[in-house]
Amino acid sequence: MKRKIDYKAADELVDVIHDWQSWLREEKRYSEHTLDAYFRDLSFFFEFLYNSLKKLPDIADAEKIDVRGFRAYLSQRAAKHISKSSLAREISAIKNFFKWLDRKGIVKNAAITIISSPRKPKVLPKALDVRDTFRVIHEACRNEKEPWQGLRDTAVFTLLYGCGLRISEALSLNVGDFDNNKFLRIRGKGKKTRLVPLLPVVTDNIDAYLAQCPYKMRRGEALFLGARGDRLSPRIIQRQLEKIRFKLGLPDTLTPHALRHSFATHLLEAGTDLRSIQELLGHASLTTTQRYTDVQIETLKKEYHKAFD
Repeated sequence: MKRKIDYKAADELVDVIHDWQSWLREEKRYSEHTLDAYFRDLSFFFEFLYNSLKKLPDIADAEKIDVRGFRAYLSQRAAKHISKSSLAREISAIKNFFKWLDRKGIVKNAAITIISSPRKPKVLPKALDVRDTFRVIHEACRNEKEPWQGLRDTAVFTLLYGCGLRISEALSLNVGDFDNNKFLRIRGKGKKTRLVPLLPVVTDNIDAYLAQCPYKMRRGEALFLGARGDRLSPRIIQRQLEKIRFKLGLPDTLTPHALRHSFATHLLEAGTDLRSIQELLGHASLTTTQRYTDVQIETLKKEYHKAFD
C-alpha cells in the first residue's frame, strides 16, 4: 500500500492537489509506480515553497511563482546530486500539475512552460545475444530446488523472451488466459491491451509447469505461483536471474527486462519492421521502439573495431 503524502500547503491547495491525483489515477490511468513518483515529486516542490515563503503556500502563491522561483527549486534539487532522469521526472510532474490547473481555470502560470528538462543521458536497451539468451532459459530448470519451480521459471523466462512481455505483465497472467493457443491478450501500461502471437515453445513450457505444479488452480486465478501457493513475486524471478547471471558469467545488466529487450533486438536483426515490433511491445510511441536501431548501430561499431584492431 502506498504511503499517504502530507503536502506542506494550505487546505484549499491540498484539496486541489487531491483532485489532480484523482484525475491522473481515474482518467489518465497512470500506473501506481508513476503516480507514487509524481505525488512524491510534487511534495518536494511544495516543501521548497513552504521553506521559501515561511508559510503554507496557497493558490495565490502558486500563481505568483516566477521563472526564478522555479529555477531556484531546480537548483536546490540539483545540489542534492539527484540524477538527471529523476530531475526530469520532477519537472514533468510539476508541469503536469500546473497544466491541469490552467485547464481547470484554477491557476494560470506561464512561467513553468519556460523551464526545460535537463538532457538525459542516452541509455540503450541492454540485450543478450541469441546464444546467451537460450543459455539463461535452459539454466532455469537447474537453478531451483523443486522441479516444478524450475519449470515455472523456464515458462516465465520463455514468456519474457518469446512474447516480449514485461515482468509485471507475465506475472499478472491468470489460468485461462492461454485458452487461445495462437494469441495472448496482454493488458499493459495505461490499461492498453495488445495481442501477441504465442510460439509453441511458450505454450509447451507453460503446460509442463502446470502439469507439475502441486497447487490446484482454478480459472481466473494466478497462473504463476510462489512456494506458498500465492501469486509469484517479481523479486523471485529477479533473484533467480541474479544467480544464473553469476553462474554463467553474464553481465549485471541481465534482468527480466533484458529478456524483453533481447526479444525486440533479435526481431529487428531478423528483419522485422519497427512498426510491428512497436505493436508487439505495446509502446505508445514509435520513438521508444527506435532505440533498438541504436542498439544495432552500436553492435556494428563494436564488431567493426574488433575486425580492425
